[in-house]
Amino acid sequence: MTVGPIHCRKEQMTAHRIPQISLQLRTFTDDPAHDWNSTLALGQVMDAAGVDRVVVSDHVVFGENPDAYADPSRGGIAGGRQPTSPDGQWLEPLITLTALAATTNRIRLGTAILLAALRRPVVLAKQLSTLDVLSGGRVDLGVGVGWQQEEYEAAGLSFAARGRLLDHSLEVCTSLWTESRSSYRSTELSFENIHQMPKPVQPGGVPIWVSGTVNKAVARRLARFGRGWIPWGPAHSDIAGAVATMKDLVADGGGDAEGLEVQGHATTVKRPDRSVDIEATMESVGPLLAAGVTDVRFTVSVPRDPAHAADFLKDLVGAFHEVSR
Repeated sequence: MTVGPIHCRKEQMTAHRIPQISLQLRTFTDDPAHDWNSTLALGQVMDAAGVDRVVVSDHVVFGENPDAYADPSRGGIAGGRQPTSPDGQWLEPLITLTALAATTNRIRLGTAILLAALRRPVVLAKQLSTLDVLSGGRVDLGVGVGWQQEEYEAAGLSFAARGRLLDHSLEVCTSLWTESRSSYRSTELSFENIHQMPKPVQPGGVPIWVSGTVNKAVARRLARFGRGWIPWGPAHSDIAGAVATMKDLVADGGGDAEGLEVQGHATTVKRPDRSVDIEATMESVGPLLAAGVTDVRFTVSVPRDPAHAADFLKDLVGAFHEVSR
């Protein structure tokens, strides 16, 4: 396994203040014959091109009501569309990130998002700490409650209690990551004097990024656990106002509002031939950074040919550095 450098605390604190560029690796498709080796190869190209962070998404199972994705009352996004059919192919994110850790050297490895409440928290803590150790401290845990009731039902969990279940999972993970002798007590689970090693390489455990709209529940979760915020839904339409309001709510909850990292989406501009106009796309970066965004996510179609993909991503990363540093 190729292991990236283990970063010291000072390096981590400095790095997170520098604007970063991130991309999602599509680990889902409706094509049952998709070549997943090409997906992993693209992750390697991202690493070599200088992309700061690659993220993968999560679904464990599907019911037969994909239209619920467009229902904000269930956690979806108005006007949104589930990207595959119920029989779409979805790779498990932590296993996928393990494969990427073995084939990359420096890129950070994140989930956007992991439905953490669907996993037993003591096992999830072990999986993430192991991945953090083997990757040299490159893991970011993005979490959210999700939108699909059937997914919780298949796991034997209450969809209505999904917010509390996520908090419970994060409570157990952070306890096991930070305490040499961990004890925990809640209505969901209790244990005494538990030892779990190894701890994550990163001081304080794997950084947690919380997804959600601007509301008090998400702000409380950020104040307790979060290194970063992944805005969702209406927050994208006024990112400056959303960031300011969320930081106020996080501060009210006793969290580190000034140190809060924020993910924001660049606006992709395409030419008439449908290719990405990188220069025009970069015009959206300045306002995002001014609003307080620290991680700029680009949603772009990368050429399938590895050589062309490498050239495109190097140009994208270079242009981003020009406007952000």
